Amino acid sequence: MKVLIVDDSPQALALARARLAEEDVDIICADGGEAGLHAAEEHKPDLILLDVDMPELSGFDVCRALKNDNKLDLIPVIFLSGSDEAQAKITGLELGAVDYVTKPFDAFELRARVRAALRTKRLQDMLIEKAHIDPLTGLSNRLAMMEKLDQEWNRTLRHGRSLSFVMIDVDFFKQVNDTYGHVVGDRLLQGFGRSIMASCRNIDLPARYGGEEFAIIVPDAPAQQAAMLAQRCRAAISQVAVPVGENTVQATASFGVADTALARSQ
Repeated sequence: MKVLIVDDSPQALALARARLAEEDVDIICADGGEAGLHAAEEHKPDLILLDVDMPELSGFDVCRALKNDNKLDLIPVIFLSGSDEAQAKITGLELGAVDYVTKPFDAFELRARVRAALRTKRLQDMLIEKAHIDPLTGLSNRLAMMEKLDQEWNRTLRHGRSLSFVMIDVDFFKQVNDTYGHVVGDRLLQGFGRSIMASCRNIDLPARYGGEEFAIIVPDAPAQQAAMLAQRCRAAISQVAVPVGENTVQATASFGVADTALARSQ
């Protein structure tokens, strides 16, 4: 896991880094508020140790900026401060920090607080993953897809880029379940999910939309390019076969493609 330490004092940075040297973490250092925000955006750390008293951009200002960024707002923050005043602690915690450590800090206490924050972050990441992953296929689920679609649509509107969407519906899937049972149907869906995933680019988002329906968000691609992706998926899906006794069960799928040009014409 990655820990970002933000402090304008080189001595304080070196001390905090030394205190965490025995922990199994990658340490990133930033020497001020602006540098800290840039480092957070670039490295996406799992925890930020943030000095409160920095010139130009204070730790409180940095924390506000982090919590207002939907890509960084879930990163836990531990404030480090020379002030032991109750109001400063209240302000930090109300801004969304998970802890507040007073300087000079004890090495064992700091490590314990860091370990506790990282344990919570791991659990949080697991819960988010479970909420966004379809357990049968391992693809993103409908919730994750809708969140991603909203992000990509807004990005498309801002920058005028292309965005396409592919819908996939397994043909006569109910007949498969009725004839061979849900175990065979589930294995077929799992095979389809793997084939769809293997056909996509890294920036595409394949998802299980629900039941026997799949979808793919295809950023920076017009409908023609998305149609080529659909053809690759169709070819890959045609190779999926589930053994049933001495036979195998296969299925076909129907595809639909839309892009932003079509959406704007409506």
